[in-house]
Amino acid sequence: MDEDDLTPGPEEAPEQDEPEPDAPARPTGGPAALDEPPGPVNWNLLGAEEAEEAWLELNRWVDWLRHEFGLPAAVIPPYWHRHPELVWELSALHVHWLCAYDPQQNGSAPIGWLRDFAESRQRLRDWVAASGTRLDRDRPTRQTVWPGEEQSEPIEDTAITDRDADFVNFVVSDVARREQIEEDIYARLNPETGELT
Repeated sequence: MDEDDLTPGPEEAPEQDEPEPDAPARPTGGPAALDEPPGPVNWNLLGAEEAEEAWLELNRWVDWLRHEFGLPAAVIPPYWHRHPELVWELSALHVHWLCAYDPQQNGSAPIGWLRDFAESRQRLRDWVAASGTRLDRDRPTRQTVWPGEEQSEPIEDTAITDRDADFVNFVVSDVARREQIEEDIYARLNPETGELT
């Protein structure tokens, strides 16, 4: 056998500069996947633009979640956005979901998310029950007044007639509040030193 017989011919040689195959398409139908998993969302520190984006993304995901898992209003009520305890829980659950289902994640990560989701549903039920928000009515979460604090105004239920309109109004108001805070900070900023006055 000749040595030349073992050397592949030009038609058999692998191409050195072949392009990498295209990455598989991301699944459609659920929430959009991100280029990389996000970090936690600290709602206290978001600027106006970041908050608007975070509210809209969280709202889309919560809507998907309640439909995908058939969650009742006792777990996710229509006015969840008006109750910080629900916002923090749902936001953390959302980030956890994004990380667990990231294509680069370990294959067992989704089962961890599902386990944590079961615990989270119980906490959501507890907070919904304590807050008093329901499918057809809402009230602000009751706050315990400590000795020496001023008594709060009586809390009354309001009817829920158009959830989507309320969400939009809530986000517009929250973004405006954050913009005002940013403007107040910039007004106090010394342009020469960069320090607050």
